[in-house]
Amino acid sequence: MNSQHLSDLFSEYKEETLSGRYITSDLIQPLIDQYSKILDVEQVGMSENDLPIYLIKLGTGSKTLVYWSQMHGNESTTTKAVFDFLKLLTNHKADFVAKILEECTLYIIPILNPDGAKAYTRLNYHNIDLNRDAQDLSQKESLVLDKVLRQNKPDFAFNLHGQRTIFSAGLVNKPATVSFLSPAAAQNRNITESRKKAMDVIVYMNKVLQKFIPGQVGRYDDGFNLNCVGDTLSSRNIPVILFEAGHYPQDYEREEARKFIFYSLISSAYYIASETMTGNLYDEYFEIPENEKLFYDIIIRDVILEEKNVDIAIQYEEILEENVIKFLPKVVKIDNLKKFYGHREINGKKRSILNENVRNQIVPEAILLNFRLDTELFSTELVKS
Repeated sequence: MNSQHLSDLFSEYKEETLSGRYITSDLIQPLIDQYSKILDVEQVGMSENDLPIYLIKLGTGSKTLVYWSQMHGNESTTTKAVFDFLKLLTNHKADFVAKILEECTLYIIPILNPDGAKAYTRLNYHNIDLNRDAQDLSQKESLVLDKVLRQNKPDFAFNLHGQRTIFSAGLVNKPATVSFLSPAAAQNRNITESRKKAMDVIVYMNKVLQKFIPGQVGRYDDGFNLNCVGDTLSSRNIPVILFEAGHYPQDYEREEARKFIFYSLISSAYYIASETMTGNLYDEYFEIPENEKLFYDIIIRDVILEEKNVDIAIQYEEILEENVIKFLPKVVKIDNLKKFYGHREINGKKRSILNENVRNQIVPEAILLNFRLDTELFSTELVKS
């Protein structure tokens, strides 16, 4: 599959009924009903607030792949890509699709945390982070995932997440549009054989993505925490691949990032279907730059505020209002920010800055929708393309 082929596949099989950041059980239910007619779809449990959790099974192969998305309810990009992937696998008749379905059996939980998805929050109904509940298994959602994993004994586990706009792919002015991790298996972070296999797959996906987003793939820190699902599975010698869908320039709806996750899902499944994982490529995994927190959504540089020459960083706070995600621009830092980057940068040219709402000061945590540099008016509101 070359780059143009992948691009064409996304155009053809993008699931048009899903878009934007707010993806819930209600929105995917028509798709669940649709796939129930042609695939093995099972309700494997209920959330803490009694919303259904589904497992979709397809393929007949001996290599078992288990996927779960929206473990954190406000991380929805991978869910959109999962349904793009499903649409491809159930409609496209190419040899590579047949290869995946003949060699692999895929088990997919499209939304593990439906309560968090509905409330657009990282946490579940009881304000528990499900990705810190791998040992306690205190929540119904955690028990559902644990049961699916123990029953199906994955050869590879895909933990699908989203990341904030703050991450760069290394110490450079490039966002981490997609990040990966092979989680540690123990406190010493040794490179086990199962980790090497996961790293092999990540190396392959990275090579594919570099053709589309050169320098914009990052690697997460592998600090060990047994309470995290990936670390727990790694400690059981299961190869785990953590996906993080991140920011692409001007892509706050994460529709571009969705595309790159789709490419990653296809390429990883085909690679696993076609090859025997030896772990021999694991060294190349460490060539992927480690994520750094070097970005703000907006930096207003070189302005005069209260007679001081400063830079001002703004970060969007995501707010759910009437089933729409709104982006509220908040001041988060006032300082010399020359070591940081902005997804949008405004050169103040040593002009005085004033909030257009003159009753509100420009201080950390203040909302800054519109401001003036001397007499010139600027807006921080996102404009949909």
